[in-house]
Amino acid sequence: MDFKKIIVSKDEERGIVKLTINQPELHNALDKATRRELKSIIENVRGDDTVRVVVITGAGNKAFSSGADINEFREASSIEMEEYASTLGQQLFTDIENLYIPVIAMINGFCLGAGCELAMACDIRIASANARFGQPEINIGIIPGSGGTQRLPRLIGWGKAKELIYTGRIIDANEAERIGLVDRVVPQSKLEKTVNQLAETIASKSPLIIKLAKKAVNKGMYADLVSGLSYERDNFALCFATMDQKEGMAAFLQKRKAEFRGK
Repeated sequence: MDFKKIIVSKDEERGIVKLTINQPELHNALDKATRRELKSIIENVRGDDTVRVVVITGAGNKAFSSGADINEFREASSIEMEEYASTLGQQLFTDIENLYIPVIAMINGFCLGAGCELAMACDIRIASANARFGQPEINIGIIPGSGGTQRLPRLIGWGKAKELIYTGRIIDANEAERIGLVDRVVPQSKLEKTVNQLAETIASKSPLIIKLAKKAVNKGMYADLVSGLSYERDNFALCFATMDQKEGMAAFLQKRKAEFRGK
């Protein structure tokens, strides 16, 4: 399938797929066509055993994504928007969050509204110093509708999340890092190198064990501690049924680099 809104590139040797939202003239807006392409790509990635890490970014240096295309929603009905949230809104970003492959958001410039919600659905967020974050939906008479009211409090706490959602305030990269919205801030000139190094490090690990780790973390985020610990215990035990566990421990004891095969 040919994609017009998103550039897909793959490092075949390392198994790293990079998805670039390619609408710089629109600050990489997440219109319906772009979301449909993203949905299709995520489905393809899910079925590709050679992919070990996904990186999502925006074209140019002005925006990761400025959010949804408001022109598409201006005259929409409640029924239409409920259907939208159930497919290309909340559900799409939940599919990304639950993808067993690690997903890194490489954030350059504006990361607002649905763009911020997309970034929050990723596992790790690395931002350049020029990045700007916010959920400004309140300014146009709506609330975040693609997970912002749920993921933002889980990342930065209830009080700070409510402040940002109620005011629509835009924050800079340093504040975003301080409150936990992003995991690392680097100079713009070092953003791509930093993300590539991180992706390569993750890609060098066992994809099967990474999958179990991600499932355990995600499950625990939305469960009570007792349930989360139980799920962790089960997945920890499953590691010992894999060839990668045998290889990893053997390599450690033999003081050599492990060669993980995802089995």
